[in-house]
Amino acid sequence: MSQPEATFTIRSLIVTAIASIVGTVLVLEVSGKISHSDNKDHVPVGEFEAIHVTPDEPFRMSSRQSELHATCQNGYLAIAADADPDYRGILVDYKNRGVRCHPAALANGPDEAQRENQ
Repeated sequence: MSQPEATFTIRSLIVTAIASIVGTVLVLEVSGKISHSDNKDHVPVGEFEAIHVTPDEPFRMSSRQSELHATCQNGYLAIAADADPDYRGILVDYKNRGVRCHPAALANGPDEAQRENQ
C-alpha cells in the first residue's frame, strides 16, 4: 500500500489561518462593524490594589514608577494619566463609593500629612 500524500504543508495552513484572521479584521474595520469609542466617560483608568502596610513588616513594590498620578478633586482622590492629564477618574471602593482625600496631604507629601493628623 502507498502512503497518502499531504496536499498542504503545515506552513501553508498556518499562513492561510493568519491571513484569514487579518483579512476578517480588516473587512470588519472598513465596513464599520468594529466601533472605537472616543467617549472617555465610561472607560476605567486602571485597576488598583491596596497593600496593607505595617511598621514591622516590609512590603515589596516595583522600583519603576507608574504612568499615573493622584490629585485631589472636590475632596475625592482622582487618578490621572501623566500623558493626558484630562484623562482622570475618581478612585472608588468595591461599592462604588469615592475615596476621600485632603488637598494639603497631597500637596505636602505623605510625611507632612502624617504630622498634620497627629
